Amino acid sequence: MSFSLFFYAWGEPFFISVLLFSGFVNYFFALLVDKYRGNFKSKLSLFLAIFIDLGLLGYFKYYNFFVDNLNLVMNTNIGFSKFGLPIGISFYTFQIISYVVDVYRQDVPAQKKFYKLLLYMSLYHQLIAGPIVRYKDIEHEIDNRVITASNMSYGINRFIIGLGKKVLIANTAGQTATIFLGSNFSELSVLGAWLGIILYTLQIYFDFSGYSDMAIGLGRLFGFTYKENFNYPYIARNVKDFWRRWHISLSSFFRDYVYIPLGGNRHHSIRNLLFVWMLTGFWHGASWNFIFWGLYYGIFLLLERTILSKIIEKLPSVISHIYLLIVVTVGWVFFYFLDLSQALKFISILFGFSKNALYDIKFEVEFFNNIVFLVIAFLCCTPIFKVLGSKFIEIFNLEGKHTYVLYAIFNATILIIATIMLIGQTYNPFLYFRF
Repeated sequence: MSFSLFFYAWGEPFFISVLLFSGFVNYFFALLVDKYRGNFKSKLSLFLAIFIDLGLLGYFKYYNFFVDNLNLVMNTNIGFSKFGLPIGISFYTFQIISYVVDVYRQDVPAQKKFYKLLLYMSLYHQLIAGPIVRYKDIEHEIDNRVITASNMSYGINRFIIGLGKKVLIANTAGQTATIFLGSNFSELSVLGAWLGIILYTLQIYFDFSGYSDMAIGLGRLFGFTYKENFNYPYIARNVKDFWRRWHISLSSFFRDYVYIPLGGNRHHSIRNLLFVWMLTGFWHGASWNFIFWGLYYGIFLLLERTILSKIIEKLPSVISHIYLLIVVTVGWVFFYFLDLSQALKFISILFGFSKNALYDIKFEVEFFNNIVFLVIAFLCCTPIFKVLGSKFIEIFNLEGKHTYVLYAIFNATILIIATIMLIGQTYNPFLYFRF
């Protein structure tokens, strides 16, 4: 716990006070929820805890957004907050809310020792960019962590895989994507626009899934088992399946703590669905483009539920997969461009509704320079290498110590290449840090 707090304070010396305050508030109210169970005081304590949690998140993340829009609509001149966004506040706020709610639901007992709850809340492996870890999933491991050789091996291997995803694929894709996405739209060709947004589609997946892999690997090294956060989302056949595979910890949080309590599919399902997806988009950032992005998915999920599902089921898997990839890729346009007018203009270029050329020399150069990278990145979006690796070990009977040798060679190779690339480049953004 001390190391996690030191790690957070190193980057956020002031905002660690917000983390500690949030931890104490939820520790205190969870004890009251447990003490007065079945009583009105229990519900009141739950409400106050959630109110304070969302109040902190709302102030630091959304205050300026609301003030900006209020000033615009009402012609007022309300001042903006000068505070920045505390790193990881979206993640640790949802984690601590899930804890208090689970105490209220009697899914977990209230933690009697504050430092243990603070340990759960501040675990540096996943504190700053997820995944969202629920208390009930690691409750036992807080007191009973077991560190074994196999766990150490798995943790190191998983961390190296995540590092490779981030440095070798996400950074490479992102650096080339900015050539197109950051260019003057009047000079952008149709195929150049598609190449740019496809590269961003690869970047955001390998960036965030890579960080999740690193967090899961680090957690295992210290005896914590975190649930998977990604399950090859780009091989999905429809939007519903995609969101079962993408950022699983977030989508399951909204399902269990917002959608189902609102009534789920039983009452006002359309309202519940659109409201939840609006919140999902808004969680990602205080900007209208994120709200639009969330509603975009909500509408497609609604269409699949009412009309498209029967059609998709009858389509060949290749066609339904192409449908999903187009929906997701276009969706990332609304995620990338904070200005909705820019996003819509970019989409008009994508689908040929502008006077832009079909292709240009910039597209040709970047496409052929990156064609090998694109093929490898696309294959890495599927479980093909995982399957081939298992088959290789099985065919050549490389179980036991031979497997550890192969992992060691693989890990050392990726680590050396990633280190060289990190030293030699300045482009190294973590996209989900801002959420």
